[in-house]
Amino acid sequence: MNDMSYEAHKPSSRGDKLSFVLIFAPCFVLLLSLALLGQLVGLHWQLWLPGAEHKASIFSGVHAAVYTLMSHII
Repeated sequence: MNDMSYEAHKPSSRGDKLSFVLIFAPCFVLLLSLALLGQLVGLHWQLWLPGAEHKASIFSGVHAAVYTLMSHII
């Protein structure tokens, strides 16, 4: 009988962190600029971003929106 051992290949956590940052950072900058533009014009920017409806600050709203967006694209 042929005895073959199988090693499970674990994905590297460093690669996962890098891909997370490469997706999170541009999305955060894009949505932050959209929210700041809406804030400057005086519009309700929370309605534009998914997940940011009940957030008080711009940064927490954009943070929630980026995580919502990432959950849809990943």
